[in-house]
Formats: sequence, C-alpha cells, structure tokens
Amino acid sequence: MDRFDRIYRLHNLLTNRRIPIPLTVIMNELECAKATATRYIEDMRTYLDAPLEYDRKLNGYYYDRQHANKPYQLPGLWFSAEELNGLLICHQILQNISPGILSQQITQLQQRINQLFKLKPHTPVNISQKIKILSIGRRLKDDAQFKKIATALFNDKQIDIHYTARGANAAQSQRTVSPQQLIYYRDNWYLAAHCHHRDQLRVFAVDNIDSAKILDQTAQPTDPKQLEQFLTSSYGIFSGTAEHTAVLEFTKARAKWVADENWHPNQQGQWLDNGNYQLSIPFNDSRELIMDILKHGAEVEVKSPQFLVDGVREQVEAMQKIYKK
Repeated sequence: MDRFDRIYRLHNLLTNRRIPIPLTVIMNELECAKATATRYIEDMRTYLDAPLEYDRKLNGYYYDRQHANKPYQLPGLWFSAEELNGLLICHQILQNISPGILSQQITQLQQRINQLFKLKPHTPVNISQKIKILSIGRRLKDDAQFKKIATALFNDKQIDIHYTARGANAAQSQRTVSPQQLIYYRDNWYLAAHCHHRDQLRVFAVDNIDSAKILDQTAQPTDPKQLEQFLTSSYGIFSGTAEHTAVLEFTKARAKWVADENWHPNQQGQWLDNGNYQLSIPFNDSRELIMDILKHGAEVEVKSPQFLVDGVREQVEAMQKIYKK
C-alpha cells in the first residue's frame, strides 16, 4: 500500500469513528507495523496540521473536534504518488507559460502541493528543477484583463472590450463580444469570440485588449462544430475557411525533421523521388505561413500558389536590400 494511500485511509478511519481508535486497530487497517503506524500519525500532525490526539484513558487516537472550527480535511485534493507528480508538472507548466497570470491562485496551489510533498522523499524544489520550459515571444505581462475575460467565459457572459489591433497606425475600437474559447498559441493567449459589431466569429489577442468589462447579458453561444471549423480549418491563428493550399518542398537535409512535424490537422505530406519532402497545407491568410516558411531559409521552396511564391520572394528581396548596405 502506498504511503499516501495509508494516510488517506487513516484519515477516513479517524473521521468516521466517534471514539478513540487503538493503535492495534490502526496497524491492522493500514497493514503495517507499530513503528510505521506511529510514524504516519506523527507525519499527519507535523506536516498536515491534523488535530490528532491520544486518549490515555481509552488508549486510542482521535481527531480533536472541540478545538476545530470545522471537521478536519486533508489539504487540497488527495492524490497517489504518480498523480501528485503529474500535478506538479502541470503546475510547473502553468507557472512558466504565463508568468503573472493568475499568480495569486498559482501560489495558493503551490502551497497545497508543498504540504503534500512534505510526505515524500523528493521535495517540490528538487523535482521542479528537473523541468525547464523556454518561451519565446511572450507578450502578455499581467492578468488585469485576462481574469475578467476568463470569468465572463466561464459564466457565459458578454464583455465589452476596447481593442487595439497590431499594425501601423491601428486605432482603438470598442466591441461587444460573446467569449467562446481561450486559446494558448505560440506562447500567447487569444480569445475566440462572437463579435456583435460584425456579427461573426473573430480572434482577439488578449494582450491587445486594453480594457474589459463584464456585462449582464448572456453570451451568444456558437455551435461547437462551427467553432472548431473556424479555428482549425486554415493555417495558424488567422482563422476562417481555408481557401488555398500551400505546396512546399523541403530539401533532404530538412525533410526528416519536417516529416515528423504537425503544421496543420489536414496537412498532406509525401516523399519525392529525389529524397525531398513535399508538404501541402490549407491556409486562408498567408502572413503567418510566410513567416514560418522563411525560418527554413534555403531548405524550402514554395511550389504553389503563385501569390504565395510572390509573397515569399518579396520578403527575400526586401531582406537583401537591407543586408546589401
């Protein structure tokens, strides 16, 4: 029986009994020796702040309910050793993907995890040092608007936002939207929402939302299949119906890497006779796709459509002008 399981069983035993429990009964229930049972009792007192007392007259252990404001509960949810390690990994991911986001809530979670891990031979500090998450291009620095958006989303409420689109001379606009889904994509948060001004689904970068106000009106729902189609039919964060298919040919040197990558759920790939790899990707807006093509440099060639070939060529020529200086 796992150590966590024994403590959980001991807690239930003490909770369900109204009279002190002899140590022999505890040993029998936990299937352990006297020294082991005694150690679990001390662990609960020391690390879990359990109001566990010993009655010499009745020769048994019990929860002191007179000095507790409410029945004692084990801290947080109770997990097996493997589940607790999984929880710690999830916590580490959450802490790293968006520093500052929900920092107070994450700290409270860490405190509860720390309490549970005091019973383990490896502390959270030792385990967390084995996990490193590197983020590039993160923009959101605080959760000022994020928490309002999440609250509206989970409570099916409309929100009024002031949004500044990214781009030259972009002006701030006011929108009333019905949140549908929060998306974490390439180290940044986005909100998929029904825009009541345009009467269509749109995607907003959360870091570009200058202010958000939760309204009393119930959010207008979107059919899940329609939302999924909107978000995944074309390439990248630029959502909408895919109207084009990009055909890319990667050299032998890069092919073995690209062949294992997932660029899009509906991508098509095939090995060519010359050892190169051809990848076909549905897309709507070419901006993000061009950026991803350029990062492969001379290891990839755009075969079609022609306007995508022209778009990549224009970027390459613009770069050449800079470096010719």
